[in-house]
Amino acid sequence: MYDLIIFDLDGTLLDTIGDLAAAGNYALEKMGMPLHGEDEYKLFVGNGIPKLIERMLPSGHSAEEETEALRIFSEYYGKHKSDRTKPYKGMRELLDELSAEGITCVCNTNKAQEFSEELVRKFFGNLIKEVAGAGSGFPVKPAPDAAKELIGRFGGRALYVGDSGVDMQTAANAGTDACGVLWGFRSREELESFRPRYIAETVAELRGIILGKEELTGL
Repeated sequence: MYDLIIFDLDGTLLDTIGDLAAAGNYALEKMGMPLHGEDEYKLFVGNGIPKLIERMLPSGHSAEEETEALRIFSEYYGKHKSDRTKPYKGMRELLDELSAEGITCVCNTNKAQEFSEELVRKFFGNLIKEVAGAGSGFPVKPAPDAAKELIGRFGGRALYVGDSGVDMQTAANAGTDACGVLWGFRSREELESFRPRYIAETVAELRGIILGKEELTGL
């Protein structure tokens, strides 16, 4: 049914919240500010690291504090971005199978391009053919520019897969089908509010949506 799958990264391909929270709290601790739990960081992510910084800082913070927090966060995260990060169960196997079926997989994320490329290559090698992140020359999601570029480059019918409302908006703006996934950082209610064509609770369900096949044991 689909020739091209455009995956979000954080909360979709990779469980990154532990390392994001650690970097955020490291910056906050260095600046003498209150820390947050991992569940709070799940609501801070999705719109790129600068927006995460803005959300995690106390209300009434200054632009200078944002700049300093971003510097500390980025330096720490650059060194520790894969300490706890890992692919969601079954994701590597799914990508292997999609590749074998001749389906192209790419990634569109609001994470910084440098961090995104390093993580994708570390965990998925060449199974992800292209990464378009923040700083890659396109406006961040939900702007559809990067998604449209990927569709134009690789062709075929595309499905956009992500765990947040931002991803569902991006798919709508790009004119593609969307599948919201429930193993990530946001709720079913958030995803449903954007009326995606599909919602998948598991990687096995996503596989069935893409390939129209029965679930495989182990996914």
